[in-house]
This record gives sequence, C-alpha cells and structure tokens, in this order.
Amino acid sequence: MQTVTFQDKQISPSKVVCIGRNYVAHIEELGNEIPEEMVVFDKPNSAISNTLYYHGEHTRFEGEIAFLIMGGQIAGIGFGLDLTHADIQNYLKAKGLPWERAKAFDTSAVLSHFVPFSGDLSSLRMRLYVNDILQQEADYTLMMYKPDVMIGEIKRFMKLEDGDIILSGTPKGVSTYRIGDRFVGQVFSDERLLVEQRWVAQPLSID
Repeated sequence: MQTVTFQDKQISPSKVVCIGRNYVAHIEELGNEIPEEMVVFDKPNSAISNTLYYHGEHTRFEGEIAFLIMGGQIAGIGFGLDLTHADIQNYLKAKGLPWERAKAFDTSAVLSHFVPFSGDLSSLRMRLYVNDILQQEADYTLMMYKPDVMIGEIKRFMKLEDGDIILSGTPKGVSTYRIGDRFVGQVFSDERLLVEQRWVAQPLSID
C-alpha cells in the first residue's frame, strides 16, 4: 500500500477523492462547461506517489490543495499534483466514457507530506512554480465548492475513511511537462507557509 506522511507517521489512504472543475478560470481554459453539480472521481491507492514521473508528452499536471481526512473531517493540509493523460481524457469525454484510464493510473496522484490544520479554511491559498516561474495560483475564494460542501457531497454516496485524501480542484495554468522540470508546490494560511514540496520530473521506471 502507498503511504503519505502526516505528523511523522506513514498513513495509507484507501483512496484519493478528486473534485473536478472547481475553478471557473480553469474550466474556461479547457473549453469545458460549468457543471450543474460537483464533479467527483477517485484515484486508487496505487495512484499515490511522492515522486513525479514523466508519463509522456500529453500528460498534464494540475496543482491542488490537498486535504487529509480523519474522523470524517479535515485534519491535515498538503499539496498535490493530479496528473492527467490529456489526450486519453479528451477521447473519453468525446465518447461519454469514464475517465479512469486518463486519471486513475499508477503514480498519478503526486502528494506532499501533510501538516495538521484546524484553522480558518478560508485563509488557504496555493502556488505552484515550474522551473522558477509561477504557473498556478489560487485561494479559497475562487473555489466554486468550498471544503465543507465537498465533504458533505462526498458523504452522500461514499464513506471517507481515516487517511483518505481530497484533491480540491485545480486553478488555471495547467500544462504538460518534461523530464527534469522542477516543481515547487506551496500552501499558505494567509501569509504563513504551511507546506512546501519540491519535485523534479523523473523518467518513468517500469518494473
């Protein structure tokens, strides 16, 4: 089982629950329609990785604030990269088919460590730098669905186990990447840096 670090302990999430199309500017940059209800999809435990691998020229990164769940509530904050096979997703969307092949592949949920958080969620904001250039930036106010709404909607049809992760959606600025690209993901509470994680894109090793 793949793990994440929380309070110096290794935790095995049963799943990563992803919120799609949660920022209007990102919806517009991909030419999608604003959904009538919250878009939800899962990544399995095997998708979790602390290493960013290069999965091909059509693979896109999406930086996101990540929430770790304990007791049905947010206990920790981290940063995540939701990797997407954009070419496969476009084909599946055109055919009206599920997204798993494009979204749920192994090592497609690249996650930082998590830190405890019990403060004001409305203070949260994120930044993602790629090769020292600010690529994505967003805060709580830009989320269409706030964290409490995400949790409530998910619980309507799915149990959130202790250690599960919620990826809260990505703002505009998603793109493809190459081997050697340098990523820095940050989450702030107001001006206080909560999490900073660095990755360098690695060649995909196939056992």
